[in-house]
Amino acid sequence: MLTVLFLGDVVGEPGRRAVIARLPELKAKYALDFIIVNGENAAGGRGITGKITIDLLRAGVSVVTTGDHIWDQKDIVPFLDLEPRLLRPLNYPIGAPGNGSIVLGTAKGKVGVINVQARTFMQPILENPFRAVQAAVSKIREETANIIVDAHGETTSEKIALGRFLDGKVSAVIGTHTHVQTADEQIFPGGTAFLCDAGMCGPVNSILGRAIEPIMNRFVSNLPASFPVAAGEVRLRGALIEIDETTGRAVRITRVDEPGPVEHAATEPEPKIDIEQSPSPEQT
Repeated sequence: MLTVLFLGDVVGEPGRRAVIARLPELKAKYALDFIIVNGENAAGGRGITGKITIDLLRAGVSVVTTGDHIWDQKDIVPFLDLEPRLLRPLNYPIGAPGNGSIVLGTAKGKVGVINVQARTFMQPILENPFRAVQAAVSKIREETANIIVDAHGETTSEKIALGRFLDGKVSAVIGTHTHVQTADEQIFPGGTAFLCDAGMCGPVNSILGRAIEPIMNRFVSNLPASFPVAAGEVRLRGALIEIDETTGRAVRITRVDEPGPVEHAATEPEPKIDIEQSPSPEQT
């Protein structure tokens, strides 16, 4: 049995330090063969840097997926072509830096990972995710049937549609982006595990991992504001998927909700976020 841990959006310094601290223990606890982490909010709550990517990989992460905030830290552009284990959404136009999929070997066979971004209420609007992921799956299945898809999107309907569209063609479709873990884990008739959203790895006393007051005030006043990453208790949320590696069919999917380590002070500064460029709460 191939056991895969998928962790949802890592939010800022609290989230990434919790993931790095807990991964060795989680790897032993669940007998993990492969670890996927969505890191698109790991740098100050927006984007990811090369250093953070390397830190996650060194901690045991197999592949880092992203989403609509992939370009927020500008130094990531050249790094994407240097580190194939950091993915950006597959459905960017031809010529975009980096890659949207990868196949890696494990002791139990090859595993493919695809990162695709949905279009409804998402910016920028990318190429059709259904057609893009269909082509990628066909290519990867020439090497392996063990395929995990990160479906990064806002609406439940589009992510469910992607899961149904890929049923029987991939091992799992796990949604990201909303930072709120859903309770609809299931295995579709064709053997594809599905969860509409993995949730986040970040502060629980927050609004999507950000400090509560600034976001509440933004909704009340509509005035620009910065949204710092919250402090306090951290939890790691995601999904554990068990796959029959001989067929690529999922046999079990379980939601994961693990505590972070004991709270500690930050040891490195977060990247600065300009007030005028701060996202609206629904874009975080």
